[in-house]
Amino acid sequence: MTDASLLGPWLKRFLGEYLVSERNLARNTQLGYRDTLVQLLPFVAAQARRPLERLAVTDLTAERVRALLAHVEQGRGCLPQTRNQRLSAIRALARFVASRDPERLAWADQVRAIPLQKTAPQPVGYLEKPEIEALLAVPDPAQPHGRREHALRLFLYNTGARGSEAAQLRVGDLRWGDRSATAALATLRGKGGQTRQCPLWPRTARLLEELVAGQAAHECVFKSRHGRPFTRFGIRALVRRCAAHAVATAPSLAGKVVGPHVIRHPTATHLLRAGVDLNTIRAWLGHAKLLTTNIYAEIDVETKAITRCDASASTPSAPLCGAEPGCAQVESRVCAPCVTLRRNAHLASSSW
Repeated sequence: MTDASLLGPWLKRFLGEYLVSERNLARNTQLGYRDTLVQLLPFVAAQARRPLERLAVTDLTAERVRALLAHVEQGRGCLPQTRNQRLSAIRALARFVASRDPERLAWADQVRAIPLQKTAPQPVGYLEKPEIEALLAVPDPAQPHGRREHALRLFLYNTGARGSEAAQLRVGDLRWGDRSATAALATLRGKGGQTRQCPLWPRTARLLEELVAGQAAHECVFKSRHGRPFTRFGIRALVRRCAAHAVATAPSLAGKVVGPHVIRHPTATHLLRAGVDLNTIRAWLGHAKLLTTNIYAEIDVETKAITRCDASASTPSAPLCGAEPGCAQVESRVCAPCVTLRRNAHLASSSW
């Protein structure tokens, strides 16, 4: 076989040149494409009964791609979203090969004709304030490892940082301010190399300053008890472990899968309840589009309840809510439960 017919040289150019130099994709995206090929190549080699180094482009048939996707869903138990991610990476490889070798257009069309599965949007995980407080309270902050882990979880809640952003945070990315006029700031590097700054609460800044005392600017802020920097997977495991311990204080956590990304959601909704506009929240969380941030206005049940009662209050002839017997809010037409909701919203806003 010639080099043009072998799959190996194409993969080298695809991973080393196309994704990095031409597309300039984020590192995590590159790793996702690589992981797809790690699953794809041994599967196709077994189907074609060839060693990996002798695989040809034509061995990667549409039928074998469909068989791999079925294995991902049924054999590995992955969700349709994972199956679609794998297919997108294979489609990108086929498009790359066809753009450089027109003789492969027919082959690429067959591979790219495999449709993505239609998937229902995943429900947005959300934590109420008592659940967040229970999560922040474990393990005991009085212990050294407890203070370190507490600082990490408080930082996630304060900034809404992704797990990967917290893992990449360096000591030099923190600015302490002057305690009175200037707020402490954390510089986060998010998806696509985008950089943003998030203000730190005094409590968060104090814990972080104690945590990084004596460390060089290039060192990672969050480290394990063994002194090694946390990875995003380690941060996720830590948050899940703490959530399992917090079930004793907040039983409602038992039915929720809690990770760093779930903590972003109460960060956004509590900002929303405090009166922060959506565009500011978009910049705070590092969203590329405002449409992504709008979901927090939809999941915030508390704000919906208050808005509903305020809407009825604007109508002079609107009946009383009647949700609670003996409601005293006759003048404003707002029921007693919504007074409690407003009080909780005010408490949430005061923490910012």
